[in-house]
Order: sequence, then structure tokens, then C-alpha cells
Amino acid sequence: MNGILVVSATRAEAAHVPDRYETVITGIGKVDAAVAVTAALAAYPAGARPLVVNIGTAGALHDHHAGLYLPSTALNHDISSDVLKSLGHPVEDVLDIEDGDGSVLATGDAFVSDAEVRDALAARADLVDMEGFAVAYAARRMGARCRLVKHVSDHADESALDWPALVDHSARELAAWLVERY
Repeated sequence: MNGILVVSATRAEAAHVPDRYETVITGIGKVDAAVAVTAALAAYPAGARPLVVNIGTAGALHDHHAGLYLPSTALNHDISSDVLKSLGHPVEDVLDIEDGDGSVLATGDAFVSDAEVRDALAARADLVDMEGFAVAYAARRMGARCRLVKHVSDHADESALDWPALVDHSARELAAWLVERY
């Protein structure tokens, strides 16, 4: 192929990715994403790992955020890292991502559609999703580079419940970015 492994949580988010790209649909959530990326990368020889490009939708945590983002940092926002660290267990809950735009992505297994939850996350991040951190973590553990590409589909409030009607617009923007860059 072309040295790119496109990773998306759902078929809807990858609906417009051309067939020339190897594409893995992980399923929703951190566990599904980490397992699917690990399995896909394990099929490659160790010295021939592709660039993992995670495309997907995200909720904006600030009203002024819209469009496409290339997060520089991914947070695992729903792990009790402070407690685990205080008990002597190291937890990696922040990842730096190469070639980002300075934005911060908070990843968790909870679907954020509540303004109060959104506002709490907004103190630490710009965007929220359910797979980005796990994709980046699995890629790094498997020796592959990773790039996160997120398109704002909603504002992580009640508008998030309209995701099924909004995803196609995001999928078109994500595929256009992919084709333009790779």
C-alpha cells in the first residue's frame, strides 16, 4: 500500500476515504480502538510500520472551535490517574503527538453531551472524542508514528445527539484532508 494506515471508529467517519488507503474500522471506545490498532500493526513487519492516521469526529469544548484539527496532545480524561499515581502506579494519561496544531484532545469512553461535563473538560482541552488517545497509545507501543485528525461535528452538548445527521459532512472534510496530504 502507501505506508498509511487510516484508522476510524466508524464506517460513517471513513465513508469517503478512497479505496487506495488501507483502512481499519475500530469500533467505538478506547478498548476497541487500542485492540484494533494493535492487531492491525502486528500484521506488519517490525521495520515496516505504517504511519497511523486516525480520522474522526470530535466535540468542540469551546464555542469558537469549528472545522479540522490536528491535536498536538491527547489526554486520557476518564482514568483516575491521580489516585493511581498516589498509590504508586505510574499512569501515562497525556501523549504528545508529532506535527500537531497545538490543540488538545481529551479522549474518554463517555459520550459527552452534557454542557456541565463539557465545561469541566474545557479547562484542560479543546476537543473531546472516544478513541484518539487509545489509537496514539497503541501506535506508539507498536513502534508506529501516529497523526490525529479530528473534525468538529458538534459542541459536546445536546447537539452531540444529532451526530448521525452531522457525520457525513465531517467524513467528507476528513477524506479531503487525507487525499490532499497523502
